Amino acid sequence: MLAYTLRRLLQIIPLMFAASVVIFTLLALQPGDPLDELRQANPRMTQEQLDQLRHAYGLDQPIYVRYFKWLGRAIQGDFGQSRTYAVPAAQKVFRERLPNTLILSGGAFLLALCVAIPAGIFSAVRQYSLADNIITTLAFLGFSVPVFVLGILLLYTFAVWLPDHIPGFPAFPPVAQVPYTTFAEVRAGTTSFLEFIRNWAWNLALPVFALSLIQMAAWTRFMRGSMLEVLSLDFVRTARSKGLGERVVLYKHALRNALIPIVTLVGLSVPGVLAGAVVTEGVFSYQGMGQLILESLVSKDYNVAMAALAMLALITSIFNLIADLLYAVVDPRIRYS
Repeated sequence: MLAYTLRRLLQIIPLMFAASVVIFTLLALQPGDPLDELRQANPRMTQEQLDQLRHAYGLDQPIYVRYFKWLGRAIQGDFGQSRTYAVPAAQKVFRERLPNTLILSGGAFLLALCVAIPAGIFSAVRQYSLADNIITTLAFLGFSVPVFVLGILLLYTFAVWLPDHIPGFPAFPPVAQVPYTTFAEVRAGTTSFLEFIRNWAWNLALPVFALSLIQMAAWTRFMRGSMLEVLSLDFVRTARSKGLGERVVLYKHALRNALIPIVTLVGLSVPGVLAGAVVTEGVFSYQGMGQLILESLVSKDYNVAMAALAMLALITSIFNLIADLLYAVVDPRIRYS
C-alpha cells in the first residue's frame, strides 16, 4: 500500500505539469490584454508607455517563455503579484479564499453523503413502494435543477418571501458571508461551541444545500441501483437462507459490496463539486476561490487565476488518489503493491 501510494503521489507531478500547461495556454490565448484596464482607466496613456509596461510584465515574450518563467517561480512558492488586489497571488488564493471554498465544498460533500447513502439504501430496500417513488422523484428533480436556478430560488424563498409573509420567520442572509466566530474563540472560551455551530450553519445553510443537491440526487439514484444489484446476488440469498437477520444481511453483507462503485462515483464527483462551487459562490456572493476565479478572469488578473486553477487541479488529483486508496478499505480483496 505504501509503495503504491508513493507511486501515485509521484504521478501527480507530471499530471500537474500537464494541467498547468493547458491552463496557462488557455489563459494566455484569451482575447484582450491584461493592460486593457489600464488603457481604459487612463486614456492619455501613450502606446510607448503601454509597450514599456508590456515589456515589464513580460507580455511581449512567447507563451512558452512566459510559462517556464512562471513555472520556475511557482516551484519556489512565488505565484506572482495580483494586479487587482496589489498583494501576492499566493496570499489571496491560499490564505484568504481557499479555506472558505474548502469549508463550503466540504460541507456540501458531507451533506450529500449523509443524505444520499441512507436514502439510497432505504429506497432500494422498499423498492416500488410509495417512499421509493417519492425518493426517486425528488432525486430526479434535484438532478435536473441547475445550481444557479436553485440558488436564486432559495435566496428568494428564505431571504425575501417567507420573512415577508410569515411574521417572525427568520430571514436567511442574502449574502453568504464567512461567519465572524472562529474556532480559536471557542478554545479561548469567549464563544460557546453551540454559538459557533449556529453562526456557521446560519450563514452557509443555503449555499451548502444548493451546492450539494445535484450530488445528493445523483448519489441517491446510484446508491439505490447498486444496492438493488447486490441484493439480487447469490451470497445475499445464501445469508438470508442461513437465518441471518435482515439488518445483518443489509449492513454487514450487502452494503459493503454496494459501496464499492459509490467510492468511484464520489471520487470522480470532486471536480463537479468544485466546479459547482464557482457558480454557487457567484450566486451567493461568497468570498471563496470560485468567486475569485471569476473576478480574476474578468479583470485578466492571470497570476491569481493561474494559482487558483492550479490549486483546484491539485485538489482533484489528491481526491482521486484517496478514492483509489479507499477501495482497499471497502473491499478487502483489493491489494495494492
